[in-house]
Amino acid sequence: MQTNSSTRMTEGPIWKKIITFALPLFLGNLFQQLYNTADSLIVGNFLGSDALAAVSSSGSLIFLMVGFFNGIAMGAGVVIARYYGAQKIEHVQRAIHTDIAFGLICGVLLTIIGLLLAPQMLKWMGTPEDVMPNSVMYFRVYFLGSLAFVMYNVLVGILQSIGDSKHPLIFLIISSITNIVLDLIFVGICHFGVGSAALATVISQFLSAFLCLRQLLKSPEEYRVDLKKVRIDPYMVKQIIQNGLPSGMQNSIISIANVVVQSNINSFGKMAMAGCGAYSKIEGFGFLPITCFSMALTTFISQNLGARQYDRAKKGAKFGIFCSIILAEIVGICIYVFSPYLISAFNSDPEVVSYGVSQARTVTLFYFLLSLSHCMAGILRGAGKATVPMFTMLCCWCIIRVSYITIAVRLIPKITTVFWAYPLTWTLSSIVFLTYFFKADWLHGFEKQPSHH
Repeated sequence: MQTNSSTRMTEGPIWKKIITFALPLFLGNLFQQLYNTADSLIVGNFLGSDALAAVSSSGSLIFLMVGFFNGIAMGAGVVIARYYGAQKIEHVQRAIHTDIAFGLICGVLLTIIGLLLAPQMLKWMGTPEDVMPNSVMYFRVYFLGSLAFVMYNVLVGILQSIGDSKHPLIFLIISSITNIVLDLIFVGICHFGVGSAALATVISQFLSAFLCLRQLLKSPEEYRVDLKKVRIDPYMVKQIIQNGLPSGMQNSIISIANVVVQSNINSFGKMAMAGCGAYSKIEGFGFLPITCFSMALTTFISQNLGARQYDRAKKGAKFGIFCSIILAEIVGICIYVFSPYLISAFNSDPEVVSYGVSQARTVTLFYFLLSLSHCMAGILRGAGKATVPMFTMLCCWCIIRVSYITIAVRLIPKITTVFWAYPLTWTLSSIVFLTYFFKADWLHGFEKQPSHH
C-alpha cells in the first residue's frame, strides 16, 4: 500500500515527481494505443478494408461522445487534487463520492444517446453507404458499454488526482491483453464480424473499471471509496462542473472539428479513409508524450496551488513543457521517416499507403506545436482557468480549422489541403497560449483566494 506522501506532488524534487507520475501515464496510454491499434490490425487483416473503414469512421465520433465525459472527469480530478494538496480530507471525500455518483448518471445518459443517435450521426458524417451497416453495428455495441468507459475515466481520474498513476497502468495492461485475446477469439477464430471487435473492447473496459474500483475500496483512508457514501453533494457538483465543463466542451469542440475533417477525408473515398485511419492509429503514439505530460502538469499544478506553493508550480510548469516538446518532436521525426512501413502494416494496398504517408509527412514535424498547446492547456486547467484553453481551442482548432477546410478544399481540391489544417491551427493556438502565458499572470487570483474552500 502506498504511503500518502509518495503520491503527494507538493514535496520532493520537482523533476522526479513529474517524471515518476508521467511515466506510468505514458506506458498506460501506450498500452491503450496498442490495443486500439490491435483492434484495427485484427479487423483490417481478418475482415478486410471495408470493415477497417467502418471502425475508422466511427473513431472520431466515439471520441466526440467519450471525450466530453473525459473532460468532466478531468475537472473532477482538479478539484480532488487541490483539496488533497491542501490536506482537506473531508473535502477530498465529498468530492470523490460526488464524482462517482455523477459518473454513474453520465454513463447511463451516454448509453441512451449513443444507441438512439448512431445511424443519424454516421449519416451526418457522410459515411459511405457500403460502410454504413458495419459502422452502425460497431457504434451501437461500443455504446452499450458507455457506463464502463465513463466509470473507468472517473475512477482513474480519482487515482491520478491524488498522484497515483501506477495502479491505473497495471489495470490498463490487464484490460489491453484481455481485449487483444478476445479480439483474436471473436474476430480471428470465430469470424463474428465488426460488432464483436467492439464487444471485446467493452468487456475489457468493464474489467479495468472494476479493478480501479476495487483499488479505491482498499485505499488509504484519505481517499478511500465507501459505496454507502456515494451521493451528489451540490457544492462539489458545482465545482466539478465549473472545472470540468470547459474541458469536456474543449474535447468535444476539437472532436466536432475532427468530424468535419473526417467527412472531408471520406469524400476522397474509402482508400483515403483506410489510409488516414491507419495514420491516425500511428499518430496516437505521437500523442503519448504530449498527453502524459499535460495530464501530469494538471495534477502537479492543482496539488501545489492547493498547498499554496506558487513558485514550485511555476518551476514544474516550465520543466513539463520542455520535456514534452522535445519528446513529441523526436516521435514526430521517427514517424516521418518510417511512415511507409508503419502504414503498410495496416493495409498494404499501395493507394492506402500513399494516402497515409502523405498525411504523416504533412503533419508530423509540427508535433512540437501540438505539444506546446496541450501542455499550456493542462497547466491552465490545473490552475482552475479551464475556460482559457476552451476558448483558444474553440477559435483555433474548431472555427478557424473548419472555415479553412470549407474554403480551401473548394479552391484546391486535394487531400493535402485537408491535412494542412492541423499544422496551421496548432501554430495559431501556440501563439495565443504563449502570449497569454507571458502577458497574463496565470496564477492571478490564487494568492488572494480564501483558504476555507
